[in-house]
Amino acid sequence: MLEKEMSRRRFLVASFLASLGLASTNFLAGCAPKEATPAAAAVTAAAEGKQKRRLKAAFSNAGLQATWCAQGKDTVEQWGEWLGVDITWYDGQLNVDKQRAAIDDMASKDWDFVAIQPLSIGSLVEPVQKMIDKGIPVIDMDTMIAPWGSLKIHTFIAPDNVWMGEQVTQALVDAIGGKGNIIMTQGSLGHTGAQGRAQGFYNVIKRYPDIKVLDESPADWDVNKVAQLWENLLNRYKKIDAAFFHNDDMALAAYQVIKNAGREGEIVLGGIDGMPPAVQAVLDGKLHATARNSAARIHWGALVAGYYAVMQKEVGGKDIPEFILADGPAILPPSKEKSDKPWLLKGYGIGAAPGLLWLEKHLLA
Repeated sequence: MLEKEMSRRRFLVASFLASLGLASTNFLAGCAPKEATPAAAAVTAAAEGKQKRRLKAAFSNAGLQATWCAQGKDTVEQWGEWLGVDITWYDGQLNVDKQRAAIDDMASKDWDFVAIQPLSIGSLVEPVQKMIDKGIPVIDMDTMIAPWGSLKIHTFIAPDNVWMGEQVTQALVDAIGGKGNIIMTQGSLGHTGAQGRAQGFYNVIKRYPDIKVLDESPADWDVNKVAQLWENLLNRYKKIDAAFFHNDDMALAAYQVIKNAGREGEIVLGGIDGMPPAVQAVLDGKLHATARNSAARIHWGALVAGYYAVMQKEVGGKDIPEFILADGPAILPPSKEKSDKPWLLKGYGIGAAPGLLWLEKHLLA
């Protein structure tokens, strides 16, 4: 009945934004109050195509070679269509210098708002400051553009990287009985998310004196570097019990190298990001764990934050907090427990994987 009363576009936008508390439940039901809030009115205008003009926004993330970044771009483009925002994309190409050149170009133009995931902290300060000086709201995504408080960023939307690193590392440690040899393959060392994931790893490992860390080399999110690194590691070390990777792309690339070497039954692997191939790999037993760093929530959160900055004149640090946590679950192998009272089991005895795959398919989580 609801779908018959509302256009598909209006229904989707209303549903998604109501889930964030950005529109009233009355609006979602198709019966807006007599005096709708400004926020609800703005959402209604966008959903019904009555917005006076389309907004112009620029986005950049670390590099579209990474599946997490590609999923973020897909999300922004879909949400931009729904909200009436034209998106121009500046690909960071997993290269600090190339992203800097892209953001320099971004800063030479005018935008209603911009959102950026930097590849390395401190590498984009000057062009970002130039945009802030022009009055353009800048939303920071996933990893920090500059040390806290040094730039007047509109808001920072990110996961808890330390928590994710802890969850996956603990799952690996439990799987090998708290002793053995482990490797951490890091992302880009200047990436604050990678630094947080490494901290989470160390927080767990320091509690286990019988675990030896064999290698902590970075692979810069690059699957080709991972393949080369892991060919060398497998030749160097005859006993590797577990490996923690700072993202799923690297974990799955290493899995293929390990499988080619005939050692896939020896090494327990874990990644971060909770991308669909990795979630399925956990269900299939190829990976032991991952944790969801929601590209969808972070990217559409940045789009909505920019939209409200322009349409409702929300002020950073006043109307919107300086930090918004985009949390997500750890994804572990399915539970073997069965009960006629599933609400008494962790994850209802099902876990996060099946629902997360559906949510990611629809760019929701």
